Amino acid sequence: MFVNEVNDVKIYNLSAGKSVPEWLTDRRKRSQLMKKVDSRRQIELIQDFDMPGVCTSIRMSPDQQYILATGTYKPRVKCFEVCNLSIKFERCFDSEVTTFEAISDDYSKLVFLQCDRFVEIHSASGRHYRLRIPRFGRDMKYHKPTCDLFIVGTTRDIYRLNLERGQFLQPYETEASCINACDINPEHQLLMVGSKEGIVESWDPRSKTRVGTLDVAIKLPGSKTFPSVSAMKFKNGLQMGVGTASGHVLLYDIRSRDPLLIKDHLNKVAVKRIAFNPSHQTVYSLDDAMLKLWDENTGKQVAYIESTTSFNDFCTIPDTGMFFLAQEDVKMLTYYVPSMGPAPRWCSFLDNLTEDIESEVVENMYDDYQFVTQKELAELGLDHLIGSNLLKGYMHGYFMDARLYNKAKSAADPFAFERFRKEKIRKEIESERKSRLQIKSNLPKVNQELALKIMDEQSNAAKAAKTPNLLNDTRFKAMFENPEFAINKGAEEYKLLAPVLNRLEKSKLKDIKKRVEVARVAELHADEAKPHEESDNDEDLFGFEKSDEDSEKSAGEESSDDEGMRDFAKEMKKAYKDVRKQREAEEEAAENEHEDDGMDNSDNEQDNKMSNTTSLLQHKQTGKGSVQMTALEDNNFKLSEMRNKIMKISLKDRIRFNEATSANVSTIGRSLGNRQMTFDLKKKPTKDEKKREYLMKKHREERKKVIRPINALKLKKVNFK
Repeated sequence: MFVNEVNDVKIYNLSAGKSVPEWLTDRRKRSQLMKKVDSRRQIELIQDFDMPGVCTSIRMSPDQQYILATGTYKPRVKCFEVCNLSIKFERCFDSEVTTFEAISDDYSKLVFLQCDRFVEIHSASGRHYRLRIPRFGRDMKYHKPTCDLFIVGTTRDIYRLNLERGQFLQPYETEASCINACDINPEHQLLMVGSKEGIVESWDPRSKTRVGTLDVAIKLPGSKTFPSVSAMKFKNGLQMGVGTASGHVLLYDIRSRDPLLIKDHLNKVAVKRIAFNPSHQTVYSLDDAMLKLWDENTGKQVAYIESTTSFNDFCTIPDTGMFFLAQEDVKMLTYYVPSMGPAPRWCSFLDNLTEDIESEVVENMYDDYQFVTQKELAELGLDHLIGSNLLKGYMHGYFMDARLYNKAKSAADPFAFERFRKEKIRKEIESERKSRLQIKSNLPKVNQELALKIMDEQSNAAKAAKTPNLLNDTRFKAMFENPEFAINKGAEEYKLLAPVLNRLEKSKLKDIKKRVEVARVAELHADEAKPHEESDNDEDLFGFEKSDEDSEKSAGEESSDDEGMRDFAKEMKKAYKDVRKQREAEEEAAENEHEDDGMDNSDNEQDNKMSNTTSLLQHKQTGKGSVQMTALEDNNFKLSEMRNKIMKISLKDRIRFNEATSANVSTIGRSLGNRQMTFDLKKKPTKDEKKREYLMKKHREERKKVIRPINALKLKKVNFK
């Protein structure tokens, strides 16, 4: 049981408590309930009060002895008997139920309107008859004096099905394009229907004519469109409530066209259902986000219940403070508000329990189970358990036993608690190690430049109205206190985003910082200057008065904002160039380090072999570790001598020499192993080759001049027949 207090009104959630995984067997569920003390204290008002997937609608029988609920999946209806606090029966359908009505005092006669245009009539033994309507239905109501079942939907007609004669009667034709909701007054039996155009029409079943219309949408303040009517409910013979798709509830006296009160849910979602509590003059109104309880005379909110998923429907028990909620979840919620009325007679023990009950904390995890993702499993070293019975797959992760999780967590990081303890002690020592004389500054210890930028934006009224103040927001408190959230200016991401983030120049930052510190000093000396303000004034000393230069600077700051937008592109280009140069420098340094290591090893191994080739190659230990070739004379003797000496050099040095002279080797990325080499397969032609190519070209041109074209020949036609 969970207790929530809103405006000194206690709301008891009788369905709260730890959830048990669905895959556990009934035997294991019972064993866990016996082991856990808090589970034994948990109140289960009605046994198995849930649905397999989603609950769509819920009702209380007129005799208040049965609770009827529909849901999915599979589409079904459940009937709970309150005297036994357990389920009585369960039936399944062929399609989902849109809404249903109990046309008898108990569960013996039920009518279900389904989403595929079928209407099913059930008796106590099961389905009695099934028929189909021409258009899709949205709501229906039963008129007891005439035994007519009124069905409205995506049409202008109000279908009339007479259950006594078992046939359709002439439908009522309205002026609306489609009808969303309907209700029948319990005293004078007037039928009200709400249309998509925001108009409520009233029909008299006795004369079978329309007796009046009411334009609801035009009465809403500041509405640019005409919201449709989504819910209707009568309080008594004269008053009714109308809910709209815009989230407004209007209370009307049917004798007047002006609403008595307009209540805005402030959620801008359609109102699904309305109910009244006449004894306490309270209105219940439900939408997707919450259920609101408010006073019908003043519109003041009494209490509210927020949804964790989405609300679909609710029903109240007359003259009590209990109501049930249907939601987009397995559980059907049960709430009890003592200030709205006593507990029902079949659970009168709740009045005694609520006097001494204490609030329980509802945990978001299953009982004894912890949810972990695949990444967390790899960090814990338990990814080898995937596929075993120790892990239960669920959505994007797995459920595992909480005891196993705690053991694996302590084994994977055994010193986590020690680090936390040392950090806590260090913070306590730093908080006590404050200097005796200090001037408190408005600037935080961490991210001072960001704080200065925020202060500058807040000083401008135009910017302050558009941007929130992060310094006063408790959600971002740690960003200015914890050093772990300090901005790393050396990161590449920061350099790329610097033109966007740093809109203030260095000189502007200094001016703002000086202004903030001077203002703080002024506040500290304000108390000292008050007693002798006329005789002694320190404004000249601290510069409290704004001089002409300061006013010129403030004017210059406004113009600098416009100039900053023009210089934004230049700053972005400069940032990208700096990042690219930094990457190239890192790659070059890594490559040079690798080459230096290779050159040192080759020098040690080839000292004896390279002693005779010093005139041919010179190894210079420069920053790049390059190898240069000396000049050679054009004689055959020295050329052959050079070839012999080159052959004595190792293959590694020859490859390095060829790369330096004839090929271009570059590194891809940051890894030294990823390299690409560009080279030309065609060698440079010699003088003889150039001469031969020229002579061949000249010879081909002369041949073209000698060859006669075939067009000059006169050929005779040959008949091949």
